[in-house]
Amino acid sequence: MKFSGPILVLLFFLLPGLATAASQKYRRLESGAGAWEIQSSGVTFFLSQIMPLQLKAFYLNRGFSLEQIEPYVQSCVYMTVLRNDAAEGTIHFISNNWLVRVDGQPHPLVPVSEWIDRFKSEGIKNPALVAFRWAQFPPEQSYEPGGDWNQGMLSMGLEPGTEFDVTARWDINGKEFEATLEGVHCDQ
Repeated sequence: MKFSGPILVLLFFLLPGLATAASQKYRRLESGAGAWEIQSSGVTFFLSQIMPLQLKAFYLNRGFSLEQIEPYVQSCVYMTVLRNDAAEGTIHFISNNWLVRVDGQPHPLVPVSEWIDRFKSEGIKNPALVAFRWAQFPPEQSYEPGGDWNQGMLSMGLEPGTEFDVTARWDINGKEFEATLEGVHCDQ
């Protein structure tokens, strides 16, 4: 098949866009934190670091002491959003299936249940535990097309100064999808 004239020009402009359907965006927020976003298969995946002073203030006002919340604050915590803008159906995810890589090596996310168990063992009172749990990104959820979404805090379990990639995974009726944010960094 031979193309010429207007069709060739149209293909020249359309084909590069098809190859880069999922492009990552980065910006620096007013707080000084980094924010990363990618859109893939009708889904938006967004992370923005919650700075240590912000986390301390948030949890001090919910019943934690500085000593109790410090390990969480130092674990690289991100406001996380997954939104079903226009996927081909209801998306379902389990965050324990997501993948974090540091220097190409897998690193597990710290499950919310692990933080709760740790805080319980330290004698943290139930109202503070409830506030902590409700502020976290859900471990499992489903979102309908058309903008259904949620947000919450997600601990990467990494030390400040670490750079990593994170892959969000979801399925639609058993068909697997994913989106990867590369070069995410954890500032101090």
